[in-house]
Amino acid sequence: MPASMALLDEDQRAVVSLAREFAAKEARAAAETYEARQEDPLPLYKQLAELGLCGLPFPEEHGGAGQSYVTYLLLVEELAHAYLALAVGLSVHTLCAFAIDAFGSAEQKREVLSRLTSGEWYGAYSLSEPASGSDAAALSTKAAPRNGAYELSGSKVFCTRGAEADVVLVMARSGGPGPKGVTAFLVEQGTEGFFGSKKEDKMGWRSSPTWQLVLDKAVVGEARRLGEEGGGFRIALAALDTGRLGMAACAVGLAQSAFDAALVFTKEREQFGRPVADNQGIRFMLADMVTGIEAGRALYRHAARLRDEGLDFSLQAAEAKLFCTDMAMRVTTDAVQLHGGYGYVTEYPVERFMRDAKGLQIVEGTNQIQRHIIGRKLVGPQA
Repeated sequence: MPASMALLDEDQRAVVSLAREFAAKEARAAAETYEARQEDPLPLYKQLAELGLCGLPFPEEHGGAGQSYVTYLLLVEELAHAYLALAVGLSVHTLCAFAIDAFGSAEQKREVLSRLTSGEWYGAYSLSEPASGSDAAALSTKAAPRNGAYELSGSKVFCTRGAEADVVLVMARSGGPGPKGVTAFLVEQGTEGFFGSKKEDKMGWRSSPTWQLVLDKAVVGEARRLGEEGGGFRIALAALDTGRLGMAACAVGLAQSAFDAALVFTKEREQFGRPVADNQGIRFMLADMVTGIEAGRALYRHAARLRDEGLDFSLQAAEAKLFCTDMAMRVTTDAVQLHGGYGYVTEYPVERFMRDAKGLQIVEGTNQIQRHIIGRKLVGPQA
């Protein structure tokens, strides 16, 4: 039961059709294998690049496709419907590219952004540290000036594809305490003193590598400082607003996949001489599931339209991330329940969908943080 294309324009229909063809032929069948191996699906990322799907929302002058952010999120939703970890990787890649597009110099756009939009390079984003997660402004990784460059030292955690990406957007402290002391840097793989120290063993997203990163006096040239010194926290938050829409689209795609599986199963599974779906209680569960999916889809697309129009969308991004990921957790849990005992065994994909959904409630700011952001937008900061 794929999302309707009734209200999409010609370009959007083309992107969705291409994504569905790629999902049917490549991504969906490969997901279980990569998940079982806990292996990054690099060949699939390369295929996305060959299809021209790595830079949809970026300007053509920098190698992008010049498409709207709504169109890009349609792609993310379709990929998540087939294989969530792949969609998450593309979303994080786009988050890194967005920061360069919005805050980078002409040289950075030419030398880094163009490689990201073409898929020659993949990007990652690193803000969290062992002692600073939700309190991101408390980060302690140091960036010390050294002869026209910076020497970065510290530890980072929970970096998606941090050791697989070609360039990582790293936030480090170049000044005093608080947000104004944070600066953003583009750290390329191969930089001496920069490496992944541990790949996390996670509940879900098993084929989406999550890394602890070490910066041990890693030297980054001034040309790879992104934005002004002390402007890194503003860049980090702007990127997160954009990334939250990616996670919302991921959640809708994942929930749609779980619903589709539950619908098929309950229509085919017979108990007491009739299909399980003939029971009113089951039909009510299915009705609630599909209504939540449609509501989430409308919410994230509305937020993306605001972004495309150049309007403030940070409130709506937080709302979309909160609603869509909570909805995905409910829908995937119900999908497991509707499968009965079969939902609890790995032969059926819904148990993986439920494990994957939990991660979406945590990344790009936990849903408790989203509620804090929404409340602050509504009534102002707490006294």
